Amino acid sequence: MNSYPAIENHGLIGDLQTAALVANDGTIDWFCAPRFDSPAIFSSLLDRQKGGHFRITPVGTDYVAKQLYLPGTPILITRFLSADGVGEVTDFMPVAGDKVTDRHRLVRMIRVVRGQMSFELDCRPRFNFAREDHETELFDDGVQFRSASVTMNVSAARHGALAAAGDVERAGNGIQIRQNLSVGDTGGLVLETAPGADPHAVTPEAIERLFEQTRDFWRAWIGQSRYTGRWREQVERSAMTLKLMTYAPTGALVAAPTAGLPEQVGGERNWDYRFTWIRDASLSVYALLGLGFTDAAQAFLRWLNNRVHESGAQQQPLQIMYRIDGAADLPEETLDHYEGYKGSSPVRIGNGAADQVQWDIYGEALNSIDLADRSSIPVGHDDWTHLAGMVDWLCDHWDQPGDGIWETRGGKQDFVYGKVMTWVAFDRAIRLAQRRGRPADTGRWTNMRDMVYRQVMERGFDEKRQAFVQHYDTDVLDASLLYMPLVGFIAPSDPRWQSTLRAMDEELVSDSLVYRYNPSASPDGLRGSEGTFSMCSFWYVDALARSGRLDDARVAFEKMLTYSNHVGLYSEEIGPSGEQIGNFPQAFSHLALISAAINLDYQLDHGAGNVEPVVQSGMND
Repeated sequence: MNSYPAIENHGLIGDLQTAALVANDGTIDWFCAPRFDSPAIFSSLLDRQKGGHFRITPVGTDYVAKQLYLPGTPILITRFLSADGVGEVTDFMPVAGDKVTDRHRLVRMIRVVRGQMSFELDCRPRFNFAREDHETELFDDGVQFRSASVTMNVSAARHGALAAAGDVERAGNGIQIRQNLSVGDTGGLVLETAPGADPHAVTPEAIERLFEQTRDFWRAWIGQSRYTGRWREQVERSAMTLKLMTYAPTGALVAAPTAGLPEQVGGERNWDYRFTWIRDASLSVYALLGLGFTDAAQAFLRWLNNRVHESGAQQQPLQIMYRIDGAADLPEETLDHYEGYKGSSPVRIGNGAADQVQWDIYGEALNSIDLADRSSIPVGHDDWTHLAGMVDWLCDHWDQPGDGIWETRGGKQDFVYGKVMTWVAFDRAIRLAQRRGRPADTGRWTNMRDMVYRQVMERGFDEKRQAFVQHYDTDVLDASLLYMPLVGFIAPSDPRWQSTLRAMDEELVSDSLVYRYNPSASPDGLRGSEGTFSMCSFWYVDALARSGRLDDARVAFEKMLTYSNHVGLYSEEIGPSGEQIGNFPQAFSHLALISAAINLDYQLDHGAGNVEPVVQSGMND
């Protein structure tokens, strides 16, 4: 168990259809293909012995490892520094484009920049989470691995690290190569799924072209960002990370590219996040439009509108999450043969929470669509017809218990956050109808909106605690309610909100880090505890600023920046010693960072409570 790398000791690379994690010792220990939600080829992050890996690391010397991204790109450079020499492994995936393909390439370039260094290359795939056997065949210019579902080549750069089959040693059903390199020596390998041919030598010039094309694509993309505020480097790294987690053929954003990483090491809170949540809509559209990435926001909205169309045609409510192609089947199963990260089991793939009822998703969907409609992405007639039908359906069903934003498995309740976001759904639908004179039963929608508001104020506020609470039958606090002033449900200066924020300060906030809720006070159907939730910590920054506590907000934001990993990435949660836990990297964390940076930067320039007018969260038109 001690051989597992820390979750934060990784960088992310990807090609806009799938992604891989590269540990700072040069090991690729997570890679699924051909899609984010496909079975894994390398998954030693979940089982060091059985999961499979692709390692390039120095041998025969003591070294220090460092990682960085090539500026303006997600091209990852792992540097190995020793007394005898300095070597580098550069990892990237050429962009696969927006057409669905099974062919994905992962390029690993090796070079020595000082002295000399010996490297060991160890490639041991374990297809379909180590549930499929495979054959290994050596060729003059590389190796081919064949399983029942996947064929994968590892091809050599000519005169590089896999120059000939004689350099390769079998290691079970994997391969090992050792190479001695001196300053100026370079090598490289190209891993390719669904190659269509046997391994063949790749010239150094061809690899250099792939490198340049990948570099230029990403620098051109991030060059579209209009953010010029105080935290530009962190914001742009978050934007590129979100882009890496976007499935280009549909525009869908996965919550994270990984599965099974624990919210508590050794615990059972281990979920599969390689799917697209409806609630990601509001934060993703807000963040993307705030940075000027209109095309990316529009692509996600197309995916979202397709889900609304389908639910209307089937006369069924929206699911809380879908696969990246919009499919609704996410059956949950456990990988009983995997021990889990540092013994954290069960390891789950698929997600049984897809069938939960979470009323907040309607507010998040309508909030994002309304924001886009105000930002030059208007709603078309067909989309409006289906949206209006969804809102009419919501009028008949909203006043029922749900499972809540945190996907707890402790039973349905009247969660206050869900009710607040139902208010948002009615409010934004009314605005959409009135702004462009669209046909709608706005009288009924207005009555529903006002009914929700009164209900939350009467039943969601605990007079003894002087705070809004998690659900109507408890006095437990919940950090999701930090979103109340951000969506305009309550004024940040309202005494009820000010007292709620003070209560959260005392109970949920630990040195600027924010817990979602207290599981011991509000049983969620699962054993164990968890860390602080990074998305909520960024929401806290925004809530502080809007509530007049601008200095506190800036300190909280700066502290949060210290919890990113060495290349600017965040997982879902922060553990007791500042370690990152949960699936990695987490889209919610990076979305919330961008939103907090946009709003905090604007308020530092214009005063507390003044929100950037182009992308304020639907509070004003």
